[in-house]
Amino acid sequence: MTPQDIRAKMNEIKAENPKIRARNMAEQMGVSEGALIAAQVGENVIRLKNEMQDILTSLESLGEVMALTRNEACVHERHGVYAGGEFSKHSSMTIGLFNTPDIDLRLFMMHWKFAFAVNEGGRDSLQFFDKAGHAIHKIYVTDASNKVEFDKLVQRFQNEEQSDEIQVQPYDVKSDDLPDSEIDWEGLRLAWENLGDVHNFFGMLRKFKVGREQAFRKIGADFAYEVKLNSARHILELARDSACEIMVFVGNKGCIQIHTGKVEKLVEHGPWFNVLDPNFNLHLNEEQIAHIWVTKKPTEDGIITAVEVFDHDSEIIATFFGKRKPGQPELTLWREIVHKLNAKEVANAAE
Repeated sequence: MTPQDIRAKMNEIKAENPKIRARNMAEQMGVSEGALIAAQVGENVIRLKNEMQDILTSLESLGEVMALTRNEACVHERHGVYAGGEFSKHSSMTIGLFNTPDIDLRLFMMHWKFAFAVNEGGRDSLQFFDKAGHAIHKIYVTDASNKVEFDKLVQRFQNEEQSDEIQVQPYDVKSDDLPDSEIDWEGLRLAWENLGDVHNFFGMLRKFKVGREQAFRKIGADFAYEVKLNSARHILELARDSACEIMVFVGNKGCIQIHTGKVEKLVEHGPWFNVLDPNFNLHLNEEQIAHIWVTKKPTEDGIITAVEVFDHDSEIIATFFGKRKPGQPELTLWREIVHKLNAKEVANAAE
């Protein structure tokens, strides 16, 4: 669809459903959300320069904003100030880090391709998209934000070329896991036992050319076991009831966003299970959950226990940990909570 086609179709859809979200509208139209936003350049959208790091490190002057990161099944929203952003090279990859109690992000900059300033119904935001036009990260102005500084930032980074079209490129189709018979399971087991640091886990899987869930299925129940599909809800309820501080990771190709702290107000709405706290909102679509695993990873600080939630494509939806920092052992209360989750086969037998 041309930008003109997109705008015409947008007007039709909005006439029928004025409150429809951009993401849902784009899906209904069969275009990327990035293309939908770009088509509105010159109306309520300003195209920004592709100076992503400079934009991100200029955000502190805005004061408190709302950070939003999502994937197909989960939305993570956190209020705070973008302070102390750092970027570093790892091989050929630039990784960004914000690590405050409120804004805690891991940014994989090779995926950040398009940036826009957007005004939707009077609400201002900065929105970032990958090469396929998928939303990576959004930053919303709140009542606590400095709107004057927001306008200055947009003016500073406004692109001279205000094109209403982006050239999107699809990602390669995810390849299938290797057959189990081709995996060195003994080597993987030994490497897992001697992991030392949870940050080395992905590299370990890549070294042995094994899929994440594939490894969970074969490694042994002492390191990974599957639990019931309501376990994400259950873990949030148990954390709330025990006032346990947890860490909630949600991400996509370009960004992982983390909440650390308690959760209090839990609300079910249709297929969505929600955390609706003043500075943290989580919206989890339980219908898209295919598997949930409890995993245990040996580190120099002891075993680190996670609850990992997957969709039907074996993509991670969300991951839950107990609150901790490097050099600290895992919370005993967190382990007690996770221990209350029923292993899938036990739960099925009980049913």
